Amino acid sequence: MSFTLLLAACAGTPVRDVTAADAPRALPETSGVSVSWSDPAGFSDLRRSSNRWESKRGDWVNDLASHLQQSVTRALPAGERAAITITDIRRAGDYEPWNGPQMNDVRIMRDIYWPQITLQLRRTDATGRELEGGERVLRDPAYLTSGVRSPRGNEALYYEKRLVDDWVRREFGAR
Repeated sequence: MSFTLLLAACAGTPVRDVTAADAPRALPETSGVSVSWSDPAGFSDLRRSSNRWESKRGDWVNDLASHLQQSVTRALPAGERAAITITDIRRAGDYEPWNGPQMNDVRIMRDIYWPQITLQLRRTDATGRELEGGERVLRDPAYLTSGVRSPRGNEALYYEKRLVDDWVRREFGAR
């Protein structure tokens, strides 16, 4: 009986897909920081994945964009604005279907699958004069050995968020 209820509950729950036509492509601007992203279908994480179906699942692009916006908001000097467009994401790890069907939906972390985020930044002062701009490529090929702590449990997007936080410290200075 409980199995039937579980199936009924799951049947009504749509599976999120980051490439869905109605999925958002931007966050509401907060404190002078706007974050948008191009179509995730073109992101390296989906194009190069060994399991594209699993890579598309979830709301991970929105989660990462939210973290980026919060980090920049905390670090941005008063009066400045930042417009960021994420143009590519390759998450840490990848799927290895050759490990068997029981591992088909498990993201394997190896040093050859490092995280990388490409974005466009436009930073302006209170008058609208551009202070910084251009493409930034955030990457950490040593993601498994760099950093002082390891992920807590199943902390989603841990390596990607750490990559963003490191970039924000370098780009905007520690506050």
